[in-house]
Amino acid sequence: MNLNEKDRSVVVQETIPDLENILSFAILVKFISYTSIFYEMRKMMSIRKFTELEMADALAINNHASPMKPIIANQMMNNQIKNSDEISWKSQLVIPPKDRRKKTSDVTNTKGNEFEDFCLKRELLMGIFEKGWEKPSPIQEASIPVALSGRDILARAKNGTGKTGAYSIPLLEQIDVSQSYIQALVIVPTRELALQTSHICNELAKHLGVRVMVTTGGTNLKDDIMRIYDTVHAIIATPGRILDLMEKKVAKMDRCKMLVLDEADKLLSQDFKGMLDNVISYLPPERQILLYSATFPLTVEQFMRKYLKSPFEINLMDELTLKGVTQYYAFVQERQKVHCLNTLFSKLQINQSIIFCNSTQRVELLAKKITDLGYSCYYIHAKMNQAHRNRVFHDFRAGLCRNLVCSDLFTRGIDIQAVNVVINFDFPKMAETYLHRIGRSGRFGHLGIAINLITFEDRFALHRDRSRFICIRTSLR
Repeated sequence: MNLNEKDRSVVVQETIPDLENILSFAILVKFISYTSIFYEMRKMMSIRKFTELEMADALAINNHASPMKPIIANQMMNNQIKNSDEISWKSQLVIPPKDRRKKTSDVTNTKGNEFEDFCLKRELLMGIFEKGWEKPSPIQEASIPVALSGRDILARAKNGTGKTGAYSIPLLEQIDVSQSYIQALVIVPTRELALQTSHICNELAKHLGVRVMVTTGGTNLKDDIMRIYDTVHAIIATPGRILDLMEKKVAKMDRCKMLVLDEADKLLSQDFKGMLDNVISYLPPERQILLYSATFPLTVEQFMRKYLKSPFEINLMDELTLKGVTQYYAFVQERQKVHCLNTLFSKLQINQSIIFCNSTQRVELLAKKITDLGYSCYYIHAKMNQAHRNRVFHDFRAGLCRNLVCSDLFTRGIDIQAVNVVINFDFPKMAETYLHRIGRSGRFGHLGIAINLITFEDRFALHRDRSRFICIRTSLR
């Protein structure tokens, strides 16, 4: 359709306002986009400047610049690197479920240190965390830094508060795996304790490459000789067997610079008289000696004066018994003991129990009577052959049986977390024996009970222990 000149002018006049609106809108959009771009550029420039300032402050430390900003910047950078690094290696660990049972101040009363604060090798920290150890106990917190410094230690702490970790962690930390000779020796009084300690050390050292060997009496000597000719960094042993290997010139200790005596009071008793003197004679003059025990008689003090050089003394025994163990006694006649035991089994909530007798003959007789009553029961004593002892120890530890009748073979260092009841079927003759017996329950700050069956003849021993420990307060009715 053809438009005349007048109509065309009308169309143009109507179109001009629309064009003006479109142009204004386009200019506004472009202005907004330029503004946002400018804002983003300013933001990026400020971030860049801040990063450059951080880097400049961090580098200024080497140029002795202002002391405040460089330190803060350096700490920020180190913390960021450290946190990301920790997340990366800790996320790969296979950590057991957290133990949420209540714990007493025997193991929680610390200064707040972490295992990382001891500057340990990462591989050792991995073993510690995968073992389920979350924080150091008081004895570990006090002992580990001193042991790492190379100083002799005389440490006294309650049963079940982490003494094994207190010496095994610095021991493993100081071993040089590139060397193939024996660098550390741990001596314990019983075969079962040696097996337990070696198991713990192997678990802690599984990422380190440290070779730990256990050798005890009652096992094949030829097998031990064959194993010791291979690379061995640390040995866990009973006194008789390691002395035998030394005298045969099989175990060469001329470069062994760390000796640990666990349950030192027992090792220095008449049962092992003279053995430790002979063992130490094979060690080099420059060595570190660590002594750990819950009780320290006069023999320990004599040994300390003879062999230890300015030892660091640790005493965490504000009281002799564990806070989590409640102790009871019941006056009974000898013929009533089995009936009383049957009543206790039916009334108590027992996870696992250890029942102590004073002779190997009574151990076997009582175990048979408990089995006849219908309760699962194992027994163990020193006169059994070693293979049988090892099997009983392993099965009871694995929870295959609820009750274990034993002699004083099991009073030293044995750590079975499920044991919550200890029964002294026969009251011990020695006060120290009583202390170690009841320490089998309430391990690592957990709760437990100890029950003593007291006859007329035992009343003097009970009075002795009550006056010494001030702990057996409650009569069981």
